[in-house]
Amino acid sequence: MDETLPRYADGPSVAAEVLVAADVTDVWPLVCDIALPTRFSAELRAARWLDPDTQPRVGARFQGTNEHPQVGTWQTVCTITEYVPRERITFVVEDVDNPAATWRFEVAPTDAGTHLRQWVRIGPGPSLLNHVIDENPDHERQIVAARMENLRTNMVATVTGIKELAEQRGAG
Repeated sequence: MDETLPRYADGPSVAAEVLVAADVTDVWPLVCDIALPTRFSAELRAARWLDPDTQPRVGARFQGTNEHPQVGTWQTVCTITEYVPRERITFVVEDVDNPAATWRFEVAPTDAGTHLRQWVRIGPGPSLLNHVIDENPDHERQIVAARMENLRTNMVATVTGIKELAEQRGAG
């Protein structure tokens, strides 16, 4: 067992970032579209606001539907916990006080356009990953490392997709 790999209790995180050749005003609406990542992620299948006509704001909730070949399909409820227009939006998965994961998008203007970053930390609350770990406790570190790599791959696809759309929007 590789002791350098993270455990779930470590609260491991991963990020993906790109430089977008577009203004923050072209990037921000894409970041705030909760359903947009479904176009790029191999796992996120759907996202919808739980309250009608909801816009991003602290306390707003949405449901995500995910699918993974090893565990099937599942749904989660996410709550926005931080919203700073044209800077960052953060949401947690399931329990606000003990989230299964915390996700964040950040944008910042640069001389060349916009720096876009997506970040996630798993835990500390329980998630579907805990069930996988419970079935194979001797492989926890490898399971967590594989999950983090899977998340990173989907995040790279998402920020790259947002970049391409924003650059098209900015050129249009």
